[in-house]
Formats: sequence, C-alpha cells, structure tokens
Amino acid sequence: MTINEIAAKRRSIRKYNGQSVSREQLETLVRFAQEAPSWKNQQTSRYHIVTTPETIVAARQCLGGSNPQKTEGVGALIITSFKHDIVGHTHGVADNEGGNGWGWYDLGLQNAYLLLKASEMNLDTLVIGIRSAERLRDLLQIPEDETIGAVIAIGHRVEDAQRPPRKELEEIVNFY
Repeated sequence: MTINEIAAKRRSIRKYNGQSVSREQLETLVRFAQEAPSWKNQQTSRYHIVTTPETIVAARQCLGGSNPQKTEGVGALIITSFKHDIVGHTHGVADNEGGNGWGWYDLGLQNAYLLLKASEMNLDTLVIGIRSAERLRDLLQIPEDETIGAVIAIGHRVEDAQRPPRKELEEIVNFY
C-alpha cells in the first residue's frame, strides 16, 4: 500500500467493536512515530498507553463532550505528551516566539506518523483534544514536566466512515 493509499484510507472512527489491540501492535505504532523529525532530535514526545479495561473506562471519563461515547469499545487509549521547555529552548530560554509551541509541533508530527501506521496496520483511530489534562495526569501519574496533548483512541471500527471533502488547493496555497 502506498503512502497516498494509506492517507486516503484513514478516517476518524467514532464507533468501535470492543476488539483488543495487542501490546506488540501498540509498540509498533510508537516505534514508527519515533521516526518523525523533532527539534534538534530532542525526541521529547511521550506516550501513556492505556490497555486494561478498568483503566480505559476511567480514562474515558476524563474526556469531554461526547467523546466518552465515541470511544466505547476501543482497544486502547494513547495519551500523548511532550516534555516542556526543551524543544524551542536553549538553556531554558525560548529560541523564538514559538517557545513550547515547537513541542506541540514535534508531538503533532509524531502523532501523524502514528495515525498513518495505524491505518496501514488496519487499526482505526480518533484524535481527541477535548479532555481534562489534569484528570488524566492524576489517573496515570503523568509527570508535571510533561504537557499533555491529545488522546488517541485505537481499535477496530464497527462501520465505515465517509471521507469528508477537502478544500481546493486555491483556497489553501499561495505560490510566490
């Protein structure tokens, strides 16, 4: 399968069938995510992977809006984070106006790699940003020096999702 086919196949899934995801599959996803570039190769992204049914239930209760319902039946939840004040900084001082934004950037790159690899492996995902970082931090004992980013639901879909339309290039690109 080509990268174009993988990207075209990937969808945000909001209904899972309860099938588990193996530790080996999850490790494969994170290993692949590590291949993404990072600021000065600092590799500050971190993954807190929830696989036990009881902890999945507890973590789902830390999600906002309708996300607890959208993640029913997931095989795992991955809480992504990054160690702050490292990338985009030299000796604790921001190198430019981006500051810790570069940590978010690096984490986003790694998360994108993870999503594409999951799709290649016939695993389905949903990226969740509406969540209580503090409740997740307390539940999973995530260190205070990490900024919690997204929660990624991993599992197997119940039904296919339609591809949403994409904007025309003329709307998003400027050539100079």
